Amino acid sequence: MQIAGSSALVTGGAGGLGEATVRRLVADGARVVIADLADEKAEKLVADLGGAAVYHRTNVTDDDSVAGAVAAAVALAPLRVAVNAHGGMTAAMRVLNKDGSPMPQALFDKTVSLYLSGTFNVLRQSAAAMAAQEPLESGVRGVVINTASIAAYEGQVGQSDYSAAKAGVVGLGLVAARDLSAVGVRVMTIAPGTFFTPAFRMEEEAAQEMWGKTVPFPKRMGRADEYAALVSTIVANDYLNGETIRIDGAQRFGLK
Repeated sequence: MQIAGSSALVTGGAGGLGEATVRRLVADGARVVIADLADEKAEKLVADLGGAAVYHRTNVTDDDSVAGAVAAAVALAPLRVAVNAHGGMTAAMRVLNKDGSPMPQALFDKTVSLYLSGTFNVLRQSAAAMAAQEPLESGVRGVVINTASIAAYEGQVGQSDYSAAKAGVVGLGLVAARDLSAVGVRVMTIAPGTFFTPAFRMEEEAAQEMWGKTVPFPKRMGRADEYAALVSTIVANDYLNGETIRIDGAQRFGLK
């Protein structure tokens, strides 16, 4: 699927993976809506891209907020691509703390709401907008790319909420692809390993020393532009559908 002349929506578009994706999609010829809550970073990115992108302040867990972002994308050009790359702060906590007290249910619910329900919210509303567009010559109308994590498969100690949410994203992919096959909308999932982004709040050299050496090869953390390149490949190849692709340098999480 060629996306030149089309629009794309990227949640978390001002963040590490999201920003790289926005820049790659613009380079591929799309006009992009940056859906995020980071006003300052998003506005700077819009300025850098010189009119090829717009910012729409978006809370992925809010129906009206997502609807506004989707409408902003449709106003730019036919919506063909949606990428769920949003993140958020999570607190590592075991199911039972050392004092025997259980993890607060509210913490689990908040994480699942952000990473799983928020992903589904963007998926369903983007797919509805894509289904209303004219199909391309191949019959495809669009593609939604969700972001899981290798924690969906090998959750570490203290990640029960995050691992469950990301496993839900993986499980959603095939069913959604089957549901949307009738309208020509593909659904793919990317499961990144340990990627260096500003969310680490530390210098890259220190982060690489701490986490990069746990990756078999290449022996380093992933780069955001490598994630974005995979997004671009998925967009271009219409036969990629209903699958989760790990991008992790053969990394497998251990207990901690």
